Amino acid sequence: MSDRLKQLSEAGVSIWLDDLSRERLETGNLADLVKTSSVVGVTTNPSIFAGALANGERYDAQVRELAATGADVEETVFGLTTTDVRNACDVLREVFDATDGIDGRVSIEVSPGLAHDTDATVAEAAKLWEAVDRPNLLIKIPGTPEGCPAITATLAAGISVNVTLIFGLDQYAQVMEAYVAGIEQAQGNGHDLSTIHSVASFFVSRVDSEIDARLDAAGADASLKGRAGVANARLAYEAFESFFSTDRWTSLEGSGANKQRPLWASTGVKNPEYDDTMYVIDLVVEETVNTMPEKTLQAVADHGVVRGDRVRPFYAEAHDTMDALAAAGIDYDDVIAVLISEGVEKFVTAWSELLETVGASLEQARV
Repeated sequence: MSDRLKQLSEAGVSIWLDDLSRERLETGNLADLVKTSSVVGVTTNPSIFAGALANGERYDAQVRELAATGADVEETVFGLTTTDVRNACDVLREVFDATDGIDGRVSIEVSPGLAHDTDATVAEAAKLWEAVDRPNLLIKIPGTPEGCPAITATLAAGISVNVTLIFGLDQYAQVMEAYVAGIEQAQGNGHDLSTIHSVASFFVSRVDSEIDARLDAAGADASLKGRAGVANARLAYEAFESFFSTDRWTSLEGSGANKQRPLWASTGVKNPEYDDTMYVIDLVVEETVNTMPEKTLQAVADHGVVRGDRVRPFYAEAHDTMDALAAAGIDYDDVIAVLISEGVEKFVTAWSELLETVGASLEQARV
């Protein structure tokens, strides 16, 4: 097992893989990563599935089976993706059992086209939960204004949730409120709170990409580049600590409720001038998840240096960084609004590509 990844895990960071394909499952690659690389969870999204199905002949047999039943494109995509996620849940079931449900989790996302439709999101979340039929599933719901009530309703039904596409601190506050409201309703509905889990996926690298571009356009101080993503995430953790120490939460925790852990997402470094492990190593702190593309996982295993808690001692520095960015003319609220909109749009585009790929495969299977 990689010593560097083991150290990261021992520092309180749950290492999840931000990727899934039938090839990983059938070759035993995912199981090997669990054994050798401290991987204790998996996240997926429309882009990941689009890539997997575009390059995967391993899906052909199931496509032919679904075509024979008369399944349309969306039904076929649903069948293919829930099969992969169900099988990944089975690979990670031992981790799930060993950690009392904290880890061993696999996430699947509701259709991104539903990001602004609360009722349809709730309905699809329930459909996915029933279809996968594994207790270690997480349903990914975007933290949009329409997504937050869907998060509450889904949790209230006893379904575990991964809240995705979180970029801003005000947005994150609304997500935590939606989570606690859902747990309160779940308690009122008679659910065992200890079985309901959630993570809040806070995107990191995209914040730097957007703000760096604005700093360049403004001719601002170059020393501010590459600092916003980590600072923003550190302030999110400060908000997490504050929110989950209130009397309201303590009461629920006493009834078996689990904290909604922050998950650092979009941790692949996009600027080659930056340290390729920065969104992992600089965000080490307990009670967090870091979901990484395999390239980042390998970089951390090779040369990542775990230096203990890199979040809580840096709250003041993070505030100073955000103040300096504001002074340089960066409109934080506008940055976040753009990132949320673009995030939804990118997943909608990937979903459309997925539907096109599967549609072509269905046509071929019916010939």
